Amino acid sequence: MVPVMWVVWGVSLLLTIGVSLYAARLGRNEESQIFLADSSSHEKTEQEAIAARIGKIQPLKHGVMAAAGLMTLLILAYYILDAVRQFGK
Repeated sequence: MVPVMWVVWGVSLLLTIGVSLYAARLGRNEESQIFLADSSSHEKTEQEAIAARIGKIQPLKHGVMAAAGLMTLLILAYYILDAVRQFGK
């Protein structure tokens, strides 16, 4: 059971890292600027597309981060309970 927990934790951690890197790569070209003139409509459209792609992966990013956090808590709880059982005798 313990090796399975570690494997699931490792996979969730790798997914978290992968999704975070992907989001950072998408956001690399995003600029925080206001487009006032219509002459820059192409740049504005580009930035809106980037923001939309980043917005689409945010729920996935939060989900894998929550899964990694939950697995971390479960592993800690398992080892704490194991220690209490061993030293409680």
